[in-house]
Parts: sequence; structure tokens; C-alpha cells
Amino acid sequence: MKSAMIAVVGRPSAGKSTLVNALCGGKVSIVSPVPQTTRTRVKGIHTGTAGQMVFIDTPGYHLSRKKLNIYMTDLVAATLSEVDVVLYVVDGTRASGEEEKAIQVLLHGIRTPLVLCLNKSDLPGSRTSVRAELQAALPNAAVFETSALTGGGVEALRTALFAASPEGDPMYPEDYYTDQEPEFRISEIVREKAMLQTREEVPHALYVRIEDLEMHDEGTILWARGFICVERESQKGIVVGRGGERIKAIVRDAEKELCELFPYDVKLDFRVKVDREWRKRDPLLRKMIR
Repeated sequence: MKSAMIAVVGRPSAGKSTLVNALCGGKVSIVSPVPQTTRTRVKGIHTGTAGQMVFIDTPGYHLSRKKLNIYMTDLVAATLSEVDVVLYVVDGTRASGEEEKAIQVLLHGIRTPLVLCLNKSDLPGSRTSVRAELQAALPNAAVFETSALTGGGVEALRTALFAASPEGDPMYPEDYYTDQEPEFRISEIVREKAMLQTREEVPHALYVRIEDLEMHDEGTILWARGFICVERESQKGIVVGRGGERIKAIVRDAEKELCELFPYDVKLDFRVKVDREWRKRDPLLRKMIR
């Protein structure tokens, strides 16, 4: 039996989170069109006849001197030394840039087995030049083409990852596809719905804070209360929306998905709060990005 911790790395918007969800057969990571949706390490678990793989979805590797981005890139680098296999995901429709080269330099220094994935290969803009550049940069690793969105090539990639994995006992029960606590799952789903509702207006300026979790009605309803925090009053107005319509939509969409994820109903009570310059506060960032 195989058993492995697998780091999933790549640039923002390469499709890492969608691919992890496809590999695990369930929603592990939140997904949005906004780059850098993933801010911390998120575990997803696949158990099959060949063994068990625990995927660690990492933040997109982004070159920036902003404190939030430095925390995220440092987390990616640290994760590489803690896993058995590395899965490097590349967007096949985008030309390589400085961030791609920086990731490849980082991967040159590891001894861990490396598997390369050229994602979004089903899209018309997929470039053969990207595959050639990838093979030239990391010639000792096999390249697999996938479409995380449609599932194309995912099974072949999963087989290759099992082949690269060491032997060992499962780390989790076979019915697990993630080990996330309810507080984390709720905060992430709420953040996803807030990002989808606000698109380019607010997403990177918000985070979600859970204040209270309470189980009611003999374990049939979980109440979660908390805040969607933004940096400015103007952003608060955007998230609340006219007459409170946007925050109501965020809560409604989040409750619907959470009720499908959990074996009980989930009720949310969320307000919008201004937390100025939160992206510059080390204690909060250390708690959030780990």
C-alpha cells in the first residue's frame, strides 16, 4: 500500500484548487476566478485500492513585497521540505513568466519526487511551447496534461502520483476526503461566496472571522456567528450591498453549500466589519497563513 503527503504548488490561477478537488472527489478547496484565492495550506485526501494520498493545496506562488504575499510564498517553500511528493501545476494557456521561473528554481533544489501537470490542456489557448519550456526546465520529471474542470487526464495523473509515492499505512480513515475543522470550512465557504459576489471590487481586502459556533436542537443545527472583515468603510458598503442584499446573498449561498457538506443544517449570522490594515498585522497573518 502507498501512503504520501503531496504538496501541490504553482502560480496563482493555475487551477491547483480545482485539481485537488478533482483528485479527492469532493470539495476541499474553495475556488473563484480571483487569483490567490487560497491563502493557507488546505488538505485533501484520496483513498483508493493502491493506498492513500494526502494533498496539500498551497497558496499561489506570487512575487511581491507585500507582507501577506511574503507569508504565503514562505509557506510554499516550507511545505516542500515536509512532503513525500511534489505536484507542480502549470497553466497551459499562459506564457511562462518570472514567477514560473522562480518556482522552477525552487524545485531544482529538492530531492523529493516531482510530478509535472500541464493543466487547462482542453482550452483553445493551450500552448505547446509551455510544455517544451517545462520539460527543458525540469527534464527529469514526467509531464501529464489535465483538465481539472472536466476531469480529463486526472485518473492518469492520480496513477502517476501513486507510483511516485512511498509505501506506508493510511494516515486517515478511508471515508475522509479532508481533515478540516467545521470552523475553517465555514469561514472558507463564506469567504468564497463573498469573493464571488464582489469579484474585483473587494476580494483581497477581506477575511472571515468566526466568533461563535453552537450546536442546537439535539445536534441537528449548527449556528455560526462571525464577521466578514474589510479594510475600508467604502468596502463595507460594497459587501453589505443596497438594502443589505449582497450580504444576504452571501449568507444564503454559503448556507446552501454548507448544508450539503455537513450531516446537519448550518445557519449563519454574519455582519460586515472594518478592520483597517489587517494585511500588515503579523499576529493575524501568522494565525491565518499556516
